[in-house]
Amino acid sequence: MEGVEEGLIVSTCNRTEFYVAGTVSKLAPARFFEEFYDGLRSGDEPHFFGLWAERCVHHLFRVVSGLESMVVGETEVFGQVKRAYEAAILEKATGRRLNKLFQKSFSVGKQIRSSTAVGRGSISVGSVAVDLAEQIFGKLDGCKVMVLGAGDTSEKMARSFKARGAHQIFVSSRSFDRAQVLAQETGGRAIRFEEWEREFSDLDILVTSTSAPHSIVTVEKITPVLRRRGDRPLFMIDVAVPRDIDPNVHQLNGVYVYDLDALQSMAERSMEARKQEAAGCDRLIAKHVVEFQNWIEKSVNPMLGRGARLASAFSGSGGTTSAIRQLPDEADSSA
Repeated sequence: MEGVEEGLIVSTCNRTEFYVAGTVSKLAPARFFEEFYDGLRSGDEPHFFGLWAERCVHHLFRVVSGLESMVVGETEVFGQVKRAYEAAILEKATGRRLNKLFQKSFSVGKQIRSSTAVGRGSISVGSVAVDLAEQIFGKLDGCKVMVLGAGDTSEKMARSFKARGAHQIFVSSRSFDRAQVLAQETGGRAIRFEEWEREFSDLDILVTSTSAPHSIVTVEKITPVLRRRGDRPLFMIDVAVPRDIDPNVHQLNGVYVYDLDALQSMAERSMEARKQEAAGCDRLIAKHVVEFQNWIEKSVNPMLGRGARLASAFSGSGGTTSAIRQLPDEADSSA
């Protein structure tokens, strides 16, 4: 595209952004995007928008900090932007302006995560469950975990426990083949559904997510087992609908039961706390935006005219939303 001297494309699951430096005029966002992408459809134009000058810098700093993500405070986008920058470097597509901008953004992203609580607190049911288990048992590497059910929810829960160090994972499902697949993926062992109760005596953590129409874990079933366990705690996570665990089980000594509603409530509180923290993050980001603007104004390249600019274009979810964001002239201190 005429006037583009530096360029970089950031693409994630819900955005595609163009960051461009050069003598770029203020094209309509859709018009800019058409220069690079021929898949626009009639009716897409209203979804495009543009941000210029310091608003571009502010946006990028928020993206790298996880504040523009669907899950506020997530860290994956930091790596995605960094890989996009590294790819642009390899292609020699960036110069002093984009290099400075993105290096600054990584510094800002790290500071936001280290000095604020925007990324703290578990916001998924699986992570909340593992947090609770760690509060009870400490490290999970010595815990025996059983997962009843082998669907998507069971898979996520099993992976969460494995990621936190659990090595003994047992999977039981009415479909033994599915249990074997999940057990293999998590480094565990499959157990036939009619035999899972035999493993209950030395179990530490039970995760239930079956499609049973009634409770499969009852007071009558586990009371004899608890007598043999002594003071050893038993942690149960019931994420099935309808519930797999009889509510009366929660009244038994040494048994800790959390259902899906409780876990979701905890995750929602963590998410709300992250959102509230975002306001403080924006104040910190604003200071860094000023610093970058000052660098732009003091680093005038005499080879660039007053039309020299830095811009980005953004595409939102579905690949149909885009924007152009642009920084001020390096030679224009009034921008």
